[in-house]
Amino acid sequence: MVTRRSILRVGSGVLIAAGAAMVGVGGSRMWRMSKARKSYARSVPAPDGPLNVFHLGHSLVGRDMPAMLAQLAPEGHDYASQLGWGTPLRSHWYPDVPINGFEAENDHPKFLPARTALEGAGFDAVVLTEMVELTDAIRYHDSPEYLASWAGLALAGRPDVRVYVYETWHNTDDPAGWLKRIDDDFEDLWMERMTLPAAGHLGVPIYVVPGGQALAAFVRAVEAQGGVGNIQGRDALFARTPEGAVDTIHLSDLGAYLIALTHYAALYQRSPVGLPLVLMRADGTTADAPDDDAGALMQQVVWDVSRANPYSGIAA
Repeated sequence: MVTRRSILRVGSGVLIAAGAAMVGVGGSRMWRMSKARKSYARSVPAPDGPLNVFHLGHSLVGRDMPAMLAQLAPEGHDYASQLGWGTPLRSHWYPDVPINGFEAENDHPKFLPARTALEGAGFDAVVLTEMVELTDAIRYHDSPEYLASWAGLALAGRPDVRVYVYETWHNTDDPAGWLKRIDDDFEDLWMERMTLPAAGHLGVPIYVVPGGQALAAFVRAVEAQGGVGNIQGRDALFARTPEGAVDTIHLSDLGAYLIALTHYAALYQRSPVGLPLVLMRADGTTADAPDDDAGALMQQVVWDVSRANPYSGIAA
């Protein structure tokens, strides 16, 4: 059985100086934020070959999406992950902090302890994501500090590593409205209150995989047309509970495919238009796939959203 004590090296428990140093006078913070925002004007050079990617997060990363990304990417792409259930970045940082679902989520061949992965400097790109509810993560789990700490650890191990934040979404039954939350949260929470402060302290951009933005844009496009191909609305993108109800946050195969496309666009700086539609899940079974019409729309929407996002690193 996989246990945290058996696989994670107990460190000093001391945060990288990034976290503590982020609390400064207002003027210094504003200067760092302004500098961080300007740094995104520099695009990320497209990789000239396959990437080795580490994913750190929770069930909105999952096992299937990284496996789908590997099938979309150039031959030789590889990956590993450390996941939990609804896990904040802060809990991943400390080896002795219990993580819900750790044994279940990491009981597969692609698991690698996060510290081992980043300190080993074997990864070309690191994709980090934070728990949702994001307001709670920021308020109670010090999201910008721990984002800076994980990014700083990756950069210390390998200065040329590409660091990304994977933007996710909240529950579809959120009282404020699911699409409204995605619209409002991106700048206010994901960027202003988490990613930009972390990037400002580190002095380098932390680029964005705009998963929530792509998901919302595709849903709007499909619902405006009353359905496209084999996707009639947002429910098709979400999983089902054991009772058969729509899961309000976890993705179906179709949703995981869209998010894999979004990772591909950000990481490889390439259009996903024309990529294969039929892929395998992580367990080797065939995933449910969009048909030609839905798949073509999905791929185009993902590319439009990704290249238009000022934080994705894709050249205008």
